[in-house]
Formats: sequence, structure tokens, C-alpha cells
Amino acid sequence: MSLAADVEAALAGRDDVVAVGVGTDLLAALLSTRRARGGGRWRAACPPTVVDDLGRAFVLGSAAAEARAQGTVALRAGTGGRSSRTLFASDGRVDAVVGPADDRTLLTDADPDRAPAAAEAVDARFEAADTATIRMPSRTRLLSAARGTLDDRFADDLATVLSTLGTGPAPLDRSGAFDDRTLLVALAARHDHLFADVREWADDVGIAPKQTFSAARRALEERGLVESIKVPMGVGRPNYRLRAVDETLYRVDAGRFLPALRELFEAADPGRAGVGGRRIDDRPVWDRRR
Repeated sequence: MSLAADVEAALAGRDDVVAVGVGTDLLAALLSTRRARGGGRWRAACPPTVVDDLGRAFVLGSAAAEARAQGTVALRAGTGGRSSRTLFASDGRVDAVVGPADDRTLLTDADPDRAPAAAEAVDARFEAADTATIRMPSRTRLLSAARGTLDDRFADDLATVLSTLGTGPAPLDRSGAFDDRTLLVALAARHDHLFADVREWADDVGIAPKQTFSAARRALEERGLVESIKVPMGVGRPNYRLRAVDETLYRVDAGRFLPALRELFEAADPGRAGVGGRRIDDRPVWDRRR
């Protein structure tokens, strides 16, 4: 088992957990466990760099913001130093992450003579940490904004995609060419939305600056997966309607949309026609699915 799996198993069924020194991978495990198998209000202090990274982590950041908004997890930014070891505490029990970085394990202490004092120390570390600002919207907020700015179909599909991803930070990491902005542009193309509308929504709600979406659109176009159709909008800069070129993007179930998109994206050769070819059916997407 991985350390994250060990942490999930150790925290399952516990109430009012307090955690300190929580890194990105273990924060994902903590959020997942609290949502599925925990109770009470959990509290977690993470290194400042982890909190800062949440603003660029669509999946994990939105999950953390959702947990905070729901009142199930309080998040703070802790300080470094020798006391920054990772600890999880609840009534009568403390779990510590020990060992070298490449071979970490979880050590549990439930001794009634030691555990209460150790748990108090964990609580004190959390209380000494600073209030954290998560610069990523909660899932409820971003989906509500999507319904208002775009439509219910887009929001429903995005909700389904997010539900398949859980809380993990890896699936849409922004260190590669395929990230959350790729997903959102492709999902907008699945529903024939204007490029300006989807990036304005993402910017307004706090997912990412609107200017960062052009690279995602270009990457999808270069692989022959989406196209941009110029739409007359009067005086000013032209606008573009996004449309899916590969029929997989508008026929696949929402629960399979992300893996299907990733497979097409990775299989296509940028700068060539891609794997799908150009679509000649110009009907709206809701008619094309018949």
C-alpha cells in the first residue's frame, strides 16, 4: 500500500481529526476520507507552498475549497521548521509519518499515557498556523456559475467529470500540455459554446486567467480535435464558436469524456489533421447526438 492509502485507512471512521504538516498527496487522501468515511469538522495545516499550489490545482483546489465551504474541513497554512513533521490526531490517538522521503510510513500511538499530550501538541500547532486563502473556487460555486454563464448541459458534464476524479492532484496537473484548461475548452466545444464565454466564466469564477486558455484551444485545434468557427459580433475583435471535430467528443458519455479526450489528445500529432478528421455535420451538438 502507498502512504496515502495507509493514511486513508488510518483516518477512516474517525471524528474531528486534526492534521499538521500535510503535503499535497496526503491532503488529497485526507479530503477523500473525510468526504466518504469521516465525521465532525476536520482541521488541517499545510505548508504555505501547498496552500499556494491549490490555486493552480483545479481538481484538488476545488475539492479543498468545497470542503471548506461545506464546513467539513478547516484549512490553514502552517510554518516550517523541525516541528513540521506530518501528524494526524483525534481522541486518544496520534499517527505520525516517519522515515526517509523515499520510504515513508505511518506510525500510530494510542497509548493513554502519551497520546493525549501528543494530540494537544498537534492541536496547538494547528491553532498557531495562519488562515489560508484557497485561490480556486469550490465545486458548487464554479458549477453554479457555469449554469448561469454557459448552460446546464456543460455544468452537468463538468460535475460528472469532477466526480470521477475525486480529489487527487495528478489528473489535470498544469505542468504538462494536457490540463484543466484543455478539458474545459474541449467540454465547451462538445456543447458548441463561444470561446469567449468559457474563458470569461473561468476567469470570473477564479479557475484561471482568461488569457491562458488560448494555448489550450490551439493545442486542441492543432490535433484536429476541435475547431473554431468565426462568429460575426459587430465592431471589435472577432469571436469564435468552439465545435468538436472528432465525434467521440460529443458522443461519449460524460463519465468517460476525460479519458477519451486524453487518449485522443495523446494519440494525435500536433500540426497535422489529428485522429478524427473534419466534421461535415453542421447541426448543433444536441441534434448531432440523435
